[in-house]
Amino acid sequence: MRSQLTLLALDTSSEGCSAALLVNGQIHERFEVAPRGHTRLLMPMVRELLAGQGLVPGDLDALAFACGPGSFTGLRIATGVIQGLAFGLEIPVVPVSSLATVAAEVCGSSECSEGDGVAVAFDARMGEVYWGCFNNRNGVPVAAAEECVCAPELVALPEGTSRWLAVGSGWGYREQMPEAVTAAVGSCESSGVPRARYVAVLAEQIFRAGGGVPAEQAQPVYLRNTVTWQKLPGRQ
Repeated sequence: MRSQLTLLALDTSSEGCSAALLVNGQIHERFEVAPRGHTRLLMPMVRELLAGQGLVPGDLDALAFACGPGSFTGLRIATGVIQGLAFGLEIPVVPVSSLATVAAEVCGSSECSEGDGVAVAFDARMGEVYWGCFNNRNGVPVAAAEECVCAPELVALPEGTSRWLAVGSGWGYREQMPEAVTAAVGSCESSGVPRARYVAVLAEQIFRAGGGVPAEQAQPVYLRNTVTWQKLPGRQ
């Protein structure tokens, strides 16, 4: 029997804003599409989730957040909140790939079978996409290649997977992608966005496998080298 775990997960990496509370295997989530409302919505969501389960922040065992890639401003918001909570509560943080969270939703659907591939593309602006490829292993996305940011013309699928599903806003650039990629893809869903529910799902697995980092190591992943994260004042 698995030990009990109480974990709070956040996502502000896209136009969606969400928080999820994992309590003994059950997930409770608040989600809203609000491109400019993350700062206003996030902490009330957290307070509502905790109050709904009769919990206080001190009852949490771990924290998790979608660490990117994604909106630079959104990633800074979630990182700041997570770092503040983790420092104050002295509990570990599980950073989770935003691309993997979207793949997790697809892998858990009836449309995706064991061994299928999920190609996730986010619109990275500046004529580029954030690109991640995953294989479905027992309903869990397993990275099949290193995540990257590149022009749509440069995306590629790893060899060895016969069926691919496509998801994410970056597939709006489908006509610019190589024919070898578009020909290998079956269904395509361009509206998929990260959600804290799936951050929690993946974070639980990572945490139980011994993952998790201290607050100061909970950093966003931008993929673009030209963007840097400024740590909270007074922290090294």
